[in-house]
Amino acid sequence: MSEAVADEGMAAGASEDKPRVVERQGLDAWDMESPIPPASEASLDEINMVNPRMFAEDRWGEYFARLRAEDPVHFNETEFTGRYWSLTRYDDIKAVDVDDENFTSEHGITLGIPVDAALPEGALDVRMFIAMDNPQHQEQRSTVAPIVAPMGVKTLEPIIRERVIKILDSLPIGEEFNWVEKVSIELTTQMLATLFDFPFDQRAKLTFWSDVATAVPGAGLIESEEERREILIECLMVFTELFEQRKANPGNDLVSMLAQGEKTKDMAPYEFLGNLMLLIVGGNDTTRNSISGSVLGLNKFPAEYDKLRANHGLIPNMVAEIIRWQTPLAYMRRTANSDCVIGDKDIKAGDQILMWYVSGNRDDSHFDRPDDIIIDRPNARQHLSFGFGVHRCMGNRLAEMQLRVLWEEIMKRFEFIEVVGEPERTMSSFVKGYTKLPVKLHAKA
Repeated sequence: MSEAVADEGMAAGASEDKPRVVERQGLDAWDMESPIPPASEASLDEINMVNPRMFAEDRWGEYFARLRAEDPVHFNETEFTGRYWSLTRYDDIKAVDVDDENFTSEHGITLGIPVDAALPEGALDVRMFIAMDNPQHQEQRSTVAPIVAPMGVKTLEPIIRERVIKILDSLPIGEEFNWVEKVSIELTTQMLATLFDFPFDQRAKLTFWSDVATAVPGAGLIESEEERREILIECLMVFTELFEQRKANPGNDLVSMLAQGEKTKDMAPYEFLGNLMLLIVGGNDTTRNSISGSVLGLNKFPAEYDKLRANHGLIPNMVAEIIRWQTPLAYMRRTANSDCVIGDKDIKAGDQILMWYVSGNRDDSHFDRPDDIIIDRPNARQHLSFGFGVHRCMGNRLAEMQLRVLWEEIMKRFEFIEVVGEPERTMSSFVKGYTKLPVKLHAKA
């Protein structure tokens, strides 16, 4: 597909009856100079958890604790986004997540612009099945779901284990290196290349496109929505060529499934790109940042690391607990279909609802000592990180399997993965992750 055709396809998706999925504001929307005050000193009305500095500077915890206690359904309004509400307690989040009748996904899963507003210049108008309601959501989701269903995951496990072993055996012992780069990114990028049957020697493009799709303009990776558009159109062009190849010669991969599926084989370009971004980001961010978070978390709670050394059988439950504690995607959005009440707040039709999974996972009414990692926590699997209802994360089993296999192989090789410096965190209120985690490996005696 040429860039001109891609642009034409994007424009075709921009009519008023189509959902608009646009990224959040760039860094120019925020005060980047003044220190963030302690949560106890902040004006409640001025707390805005979409500020990416809250996450890059690891200040989100104290602010969500205050909101859960004082204003669990918290209102914000900006010129760019219009009205939106932050849900911070577990029960409110889950209630909205499972209610796809009263709260729609059709207007996007991240904070965007008001539903009746014009698209900002340069913004991509894309559509993905996670930002659809049933029946269309289920029709498209079911096309690609088999690859991450239990039998598909079982088939992938030997491949994952082989790659984990190769990666871990290549790491230096006793020398400082960046765990995010050498392990978290490499393992997930190799998995993405397998899922898409993408040229293995070009797999770094998948991570790059994933990062571009969720990047905040001005945070270092991209400077504008126009730059994002240019890069993602390049992604669309590459995958369109693969799509056409797989129509003629299908394999057992996500592109082939989309190319052969009755509900997906004739997708418009903007819809194909949206689903690509969903599958790439979904396969990248959840696992990548949970891998990094697992190492950081066990260093923060060394007694739990000791517990793991004494009983490797705790790894499966530890994986669920790490995913709860890390919460690699901080929130998901819904939009109210009609006027309603959540808590004691009056919500208007068209208001955006941000379900802050990261806050619900730290709700002490549902989790004992929620800020701690407890690897044998009885209700670890009740976490919100994968969502609930019809939009529950399709790849949850694959993500858990990768983390389980990684830690099974880690425990065979290393006595201790030591974090030797402060992590650098992603400048984003959506992707809760890391760009750097300095570590040293200590081999088993």
